[in-house]
Amino acid sequence: MIQLTKLNGKTFSLNAIYIEQLESFPDTTITLSNGNKFVVKESESVVRSRIIEFYNAINVLSVKKGPEVLEDE
Repeated sequence: MIQLTKLNGKTFSLNAIYIEQLESFPDTTITLSNGNKFVVKESESVVRSRIIEFYNAINVLSVKKGPEVLEDE
């Protein structure tokens, strides 16, 4: 889940897995796979960063965190 802020200042958590589209009109609008839309205060780049952090936290993205060391047995 990622933490976001509605235009009225209320914060909420959103499951980033269901995000289908992210746009700026100039307000950041998030469209979910079920068609629901959310307009948030955060910029598109901030939302994108939070999505990537969430995906990394649940190991959805295959991002290596350090050099891989292979040893011969």
